Amino acid sequence: MRSLGLILLVTALAGAQPATQRGRAIADQALAALGGAKYMSMTNRVEQGRLYSFYREQLNGLATARVYTKYEKPGTGQINIRERQSFGKKEEDYAYLFTDTEGVQISFRGIRPLPAGQYERYIDTMMHNIFYILRYRMDELGMIFEFKETAVFDNNPVEIVDITDGENRSVTVYFHRTTHMPIRQVFYRRDPDSKRRIEETTVYNKYRDIGGVKWPWSIVRFRDGNKIFEMYSEHVAVNDPKIDDKVFAPPANAKRLKPD
Repeated sequence: MRSLGLILLVTALAGAQPATQRGRAIADQALAALGGAKYMSMTNRVEQGRLYSFYREQLNGLATARVYTKYEKPGTGQINIRERQSFGKKEEDYAYLFTDTEGVQISFRGIRPLPAGQYERYIDTMMHNIFYILRYRMDELGMIFEFKETAVFDNNPVEIVDITDGENRSVTVYFHRTTHMPIRQVFYRRDPDSKRRIEETTVYNKYRDIGGVKWPWSIVRFRDGNKIFEMYSEHVAVNDPKIDDKVFAPPANAKRLKPD
């Protein structure tokens, strides 16, 4: 009877754990499951595969893509990563480049600034991204991790956590209760013109181990419930010493074009 009473007491105390304490513990578990120190020390990552874009649930584009990500030390820029999205068989055919100061399109014609608002939307999306949060923002001043509930998503048992930063940006993340991996995230943004509230959802799947780091090989994005993007990786590498820093900078001699 004493053993039963002790079990009931421990269960009750666990249930009484503050929501913020439990939420932070779930995020810590996710970071450890993704690779812990190895995840935190990643210097770069390359994802190669097939990328699909959609318009009103209809396939709008298909491309062979390579996504290069470089992890920087925290600095004075808006974000601490650089990302290049290259499309086509030849990487010089077409690419998007995002740095801590600008976003540009790169083609054989030259370098063109992104359409108005697109770079700002990229920054906002990155600040809400759970992988970016786990890497750079866990101990940021004002960051709150609040456990909401346990549930089932797509036949997976999950723990749902609301993450809110000091500027009141919020993202809801679904963590798998067994693997602790993030499998879904949802946040909302305001259209700058219409002020309409827009739901941005990303689903992560098919995690694989790459040198001690877990990464999803399937990423699907939805906007207001409509599928807009899919990336299926066929190869992922981390900490590749052969990646030249030139990949993450605009070509020095390319012509600067005017915005569309």
